[in-house]
Amino acid sequence: MNGEPKRLLLVEDEETLRSTLRLNFELDGYDVTTAVRGSEALERIRGARFDGIVMDVMLPDVDGFTICETMRLEGNSTPVLFLTARTLPQDRIRALRSGDDHLGKPFELEELRLRVQKLVSRGAEHGAVVSPSKRSFGGNSVDFDSYEVSGQRGLHKSLTQREIHLLRLLMDHANEVVSREEILQKVWGYNVFPTTRTIDNFIVAFRKYFEPDPRAPRHFHSIRGVGYKFTP
Repeated sequence: MNGEPKRLLLVEDEETLRSTLRLNFELDGYDVTTAVRGSEALERIRGARFDGIVMDVMLPDVDGFTICETMRLEGNSTPVLFLTARTLPQDRIRALRSGDDHLGKPFELEELRLRVQKLVSRGAEHGAVVSPSKRSFGGNSVDFDSYEVSGQRGLHKSLTQREIHLLRLLMDHANEVVSREEILQKVWGYNVFPTTRTIDNFIVAFRKYFEPDPRAPRHFHSIRGVGYKFTP
């Protein structure tokens, strides 16, 4: 590779495999950072810029799917390749929905190296990290970069990080029901376990911010016993 080395994050808890992959990636010219646990991977992702991420799915404390979904929720689109021994159709589908590529274990090293090369090239073409966009609905506007929103009755307000993450999750799944479990996992994370009443309070706040009539919501709906839905 020419110029400055591309930065690669390798997330793998099996020591021998991690060492072998790191050595081969470094021989290919990458600047490699490693992580063993899911929580450690999130810290690395939040603290530095990478051109690509190679990540095992089954990790201690936070699985690879959740890590990828969390970073996407936070506006980070660094391309991710999953390494997984989970080969059921639903696992492959989730891998492709969450990340950019996946490779089943066991795998051929040469195939992995070629896939990583394409992954990093894709990130270079489209930009590894994309600033969150501005979105509008029903006379409201949201700036996911500054956390600033404009709402009903002349409201201009800065949201908290957790509010903006929940808002992004719901808007990214517009017209779909997002379960309470998915919200708690992705927005509150692996080490915090609030009650579903906490989510209800956030939805009530969104209605006050964005609904012409909070008592007759058009945009933020509670689906009894299931979850929540955003309708643009």
